Amino acid sequence: MIAADTSAWIDYAKGSETSASSALQIALEQGSLVIPPLVLVEILSGPKITPSAESFIQALPRIDLSSGYWERTALTRRAILKKGLKARLGDCLIAQSCIDQNVALITGDSDFRHFVRFGLKLVE
Repeated sequence: MIAADTSAWIDYAKGSETSASSALQIALEQGSLVIPPLVLVEILSGPKITPSAESFIQALPRIDLSSGYWERTALTRRAILKKGLKARLGDCLIAQSCIDQNVALITGDSDFRHFVRFGLKLVE
């Protein structure tokens, strides 16, 4: 299983030739893509989403949140912030859902590198 963050989806939707959009295309073709809950919310709340894109996104399998998710997210975020590194709440929520379910993440956002030491696998 593999997930993509919102930045990868934006690149893909715009037709941008990035490593993230290419990896997302491959994951879609292989049928290995799952969607983190927060990415689902971010995409579906976009004011320009088309009905067909909305149906497509809603049909993707979702990453389940496991017991203790919120507490683990807080502890991970605290540890990153203590080091003086950027840990936006949205990124923390996406990263922790992937860490908990051992799902690699496609992203074009370099801030996710801070989560690797907590078990996040990034798709290069």
